[in-house]
Amino acid sequence: MRITAQLAMVVALTITLTAPAAAQAQGSPAPQAGAAPPQVAFEYSDTYRLRAKIHKVASFTTLPLFVTEGVLGQSLYANPTDAKKDAHLVVAAGLGALFGVNTVTGVWNLVEARKDPTHRGRRLAHGLLMLGADAGFLATAALGPDDDDAGSRGTHRAVAFTSIGMATAGYLIMLFGGD
Repeated sequence: MRITAQLAMVVALTITLTAPAAAQAQGSPAPQAGAAPPQVAFEYSDTYRLRAKIHKVASFTTLPLFVTEGVLGQSLYANPTDAKKDAHLVVAAGLGALFGVNTVTGVWNLVEARKDPTHRGRRLAHGLLMLGADAGFLATAALGPDDDDAGSRGTHRAVAFTSIGMATAGYLIMLFGGD
């Protein structure tokens, strides 16, 4: 990471130092001293745009699924029935599918966008939070309680709500982060 920052500084300094000579050679006025170097245009592929659209459209189901899963889980925690357990598992499978699709599209696009400096920090924070939530949801599934084990129910619930919190933070970073 440090090498990339140093390389960017060298490139910016080179552009700043050579821009006046290049501009005068072309007959245009030299840029003012202290002006920021021009942004380099970054071209995204058509498949990037398609993956981003799939990722965004699928993401609209995130918060409703979280609310549904939370309500079902709380109801199941307070008064367990087979029907509530089945519904909880169906919504959990939906969340698993959603996070599977969004992890593949998101990581793929994060790799393609790695050289674009625009909103890099926001993309990275979103990606790390969502990958952490992925790991948490996997742990939540693995911690699925037995019917009579109240201790594992509490652990399952705590890991689930922590993962939901991480995912919601990552979601909101992209939703309200500006563009």
